[in-house]
Amino acid sequence: MPVDVRWATTGDAMALADMLCEMAVHYRQPPLAADRALSAARKWLGEESPAYPHFALAFVAGEVSGLASVAIAHPGIDLERLLFLKDLFVRDKVRNAGVGRALIGFLADHCRRHGIGRIDLTTEDWNEGALRFYDRLGAERHGQKVFLRLSGEALKAVKS
Repeated sequence: MPVDVRWATTGDAMALADMLCEMAVHYRQPPLAADRALSAARKWLGEESPAYPHFALAFVAGEVSGLASVAIAHPGIDLERLLFLKDLFVRDKVRNAGVGRALIGFLADHCRRHGIGRIDLTTEDWNEGALRFYDRLGAERHGQKVFLRLSGEALKAVKS
């Protein structure tokens, strides 16, 4: 089935909000209120995306079917930017139909066109389907880094 992938624009706020709500359930989070998701999508697409694209959306037969949430990080010592794939989500009804591969292909093309040297990503250790998918793409499990997080009380406690 043909998959159309493009960067989300302000006109895609509702489609993005729908994906965010469905993604929350998939990732075992509390249900996300549709109005809250729409408000966030409008803000993110309106205020932040003009500088860098943040969301790629995949459409099958005109219906939003997948999403990639990304950030582009500027160089370290090697002066090579990277694209960090925060989330890749494909709706259940189109899993294994090429939507995830189309999203990754779109991001890889963007990287090649803009001199971005790599895509870094994480996935939950329980998400066997995602791990198999990334293995099939040739992604390397990178044991040189440890994934850490500052959130909640720890984030509040950090003072400048």
